[in-house]
Amino acid sequence: MTSTTAIGIDIGGTKIAGALVGPDGLVTHRVRVATPDDTAAIVDVTAELVETLSAAADGEVAGTGVACAGLVDGRTGKVWYAPNLPWRDLDLGQEVGRRVGRAVLVENDASAAAWGEYRYGAGRDCDDMVLATVGTGVGGGCIIGDRLLRGAFGIGGEIGHVTLDPRGPRCGCGNDGCLEAFASGTALERRAREVLASGVPQAAALRERCRGDVEALTGQDVTELAQQGDPACVELLAELGTHLGHGLASVCAVLDPSLVVVGGGVADAGDLLLRPTAEAVASRLVGRGHRPSPRVVPATLGNDAGLVGAATLAREANA
Repeated sequence: MTSTTAIGIDIGGTKIAGALVGPDGLVTHRVRVATPDDTAAIVDVTAELVETLSAAADGEVAGTGVACAGLVDGRTGKVWYAPNLPWRDLDLGQEVGRRVGRAVLVENDASAAAWGEYRYGAGRDCDDMVLATVGTGVGGGCIIGDRLLRGAFGIGGEIGHVTLDPRGPRCGCGNDGCLEAFASGTALERRAREVLASGVPQAAALRERCRGDVEALTGQDVTELAQQGDPACVELLAELGTHLGHGLASVCAVLDPSLVVVGGGVADAGDLLLRPTAEAVASRLVGRGHRPSPRVVPATLGNDAGLVGAATLAREANA
């Protein structure tokens, strides 16, 4: 019996999540395991999850898609480089496909998430959108004219590495002043620790939260205190949102999307992040006051976006 259900897998630095995804984007039969430490084990576990989900499907699956962080050529299934996984020039699609005996599509996690949001989430009513995922880093995925932007080498959409200030903080990619260095969860922690270490009276709530241990302070602490109304933490999120908006305005100048979707863990701060982001986009948008502006909205699929998008891309590739 033929099925329209597809398999989606999302490989992260600490966990591998998988699920069956229906043609309506609904997720069923979830599986989840810890991410092993070495490449062969990760590939083996991913293949085992695919087999487990295949057995749970009602009929033959319509496609298998894998999302992972890093520089990924979604056309070939090759991972050029994954910063949080032990991968360099790995033909992940081929390796998993050989183990499970079927074609496996591999895509960058943020690009897959963008496709999920585009098909079933915040972007389902538009043809041109940009997704920014704000978590430990800043990821991105771009939909232009109903197509996922991949570029010449399959790795387009890395908006987190647009340069905001070449004299800025060192980014994890090795460059200085990337958007990610200013507008990620890691950047939020760095700035909060700087404020706390400065000893200013406004940092009292931060100091109490971490009991004076600067290194114990997390981005989640900042978000929770901001949601409770702490002025210093509200300002830290506004600062991050402003940097994010400035970077997104540059992306909008190139791609001209009708919609900007913001997701990722830091986006859980809601309007505390989205409002300053939208204001910064509007303030830096080329031609502002003489042209339509893109809407800035929150993502709706949460942590499922990557696996929903990967499954959907695989289903559509086999249609």
